[in-house]
Amino acid sequence: MKETYGHITLKRDEQIPLVADCDVVVIGGGPAGVSAAVSAARNGCSVTLMERYHHLGGMASGGMVLVLDDMVNDGNEIVTTGIVSEFVDRMAAEDGAVYPPPEDCLTNWEMWRKWSRWGAIDFHKTGMPQPIIHAVAFDPDCWKRTSLNLVREAGVNLRLHSWFSEALVEDGCVTGIICQTKVGRQAIRAKMVIDASGDLDVAASAGASFLTGQYIVTTVFRLCDVDTEKAEAFEFEHPEEYKALDRQVRRVIGGAWGMWWLKTPLPGIVWCNCPHMPGYDGLSPEDMLAAEIEGRERMMKLLHFVRANLPGFEDAKMLGAAEQLGIRQTRLLQGEYVVTRDDVKSRRHFTDSVCRGRDYYTPYRALLPKGIDNLIVAGRHYSVESEAQKLSREIPPCMAQGEAAGVAVAVALEQNVALRDADVATIQKRMRAQGADPGDIPSANARVENTAAAE
Repeated sequence: MKETYGHITLKRDEQIPLVADCDVVVIGGGPAGVSAAVSAARNGCSVTLMERYHHLGGMASGGMVLVLDDMVNDGNEIVTTGIVSEFVDRMAAEDGAVYPPPEDCLTNWEMWRKWSRWGAIDFHKTGMPQPIIHAVAFDPDCWKRTSLNLVREAGVNLRLHSWFSEALVEDGCVTGIICQTKVGRQAIRAKMVIDASGDLDVAASAGASFLTGQYIVTTVFRLCDVDTEKAEAFEFEHPEEYKALDRQVRRVIGGAWGMWWLKTPLPGIVWCNCPHMPGYDGLSPEDMLAAEIEGRERMMKLLHFVRANLPGFEDAKMLGAAEQLGIRQTRLLQGEYVVTRDDVKSRRHFTDSVCRGRDYYTPYRALLPKGIDNLIVAGRHYSVESEAQKLSREIPPCMAQGEAAGVAVAVALEQNVALRDADVATIQKRMRAQGADPGDIPSANARVENTAAAE
């Protein structure tokens, strides 16, 4: 319990300027929120997208999570598609994305040496070499530009530098939101609200049921002036020496993913997916400050060590840490259906699936809060158990959730029904028409159950 200094009472008769009145307001301009806003706008809705930072992209850009994965099934078939595929194509056209061609997606040491340092590996497999799969390394600024272009082309009313403050609720229906800006509080009225905040900010404010969880947080960073060819040559030609040094690096930084450094589309610039730090609450300002401080101390220790010891890193310099702390889990909705760890691990298929990840499916009900109308969620805070969320929170599946949420609000408005009564078959059909896989057809290895009819 953090120390407090009592409370203050605010006057509730304040006059708040209405700055937008629209069909749909999306809170959060990260991957899920941008996908939701673009999807809703393309389906004929007037959309306002609100974001607290000066950029779009969330954890993909500001958080520098610079590899898109969890998009293929065990057969290396790309199953998470739609708007995420547009991002990849647009970034690749600007030399801002790198991924292996299908003919390189093999399991052998030649392809491992060629692609592992791009992060294009199936890290779910334990045997070595791990399979090379479709995964995309990208540049964070290219992601920002792509997000902005897609939003503007779709005709979305974009509002940056606006922090969510509270949900407006009347008789169990969310009717809009209030945000905080440099010029004071502002209101946005909407027929439908999409919570893509990542922390369930809107749904929690509206009174939705949720649980809170914690997972490791990360202050990722990039180094420049790295001779990646020299570093890879040392790793593969002197494997025992490299392994010994790699173990020392892990002790220095104190927690990291197996591939703690990866190449990026910018020559000489590597992404460091570390340090990983447990025990911090991603909702606590005090904890997040402490994580920033600890993370920066650890990253500088790593820089000094690799400059002195790791071939290829002799001239490395700190290019900069991510603008946003890497938060993986905070509030999780407990909605119309709660996805379980068994659902994810057993590849359980739902008849009301509207999007999917690697080999798991997301039912429409898992995007809907109980007892609250006009509100749908999209992103890592969807209705899921804590352990299941750790297996189903990657960026591409979150984008698929956003795209499905954007379709759902459009369908509900067209049919003049509550979101929970929107026709799922229509949502699925429209997702497929947009190039997205809604997961309505189970894969051969899925555990098929008609849960919608059973509950």
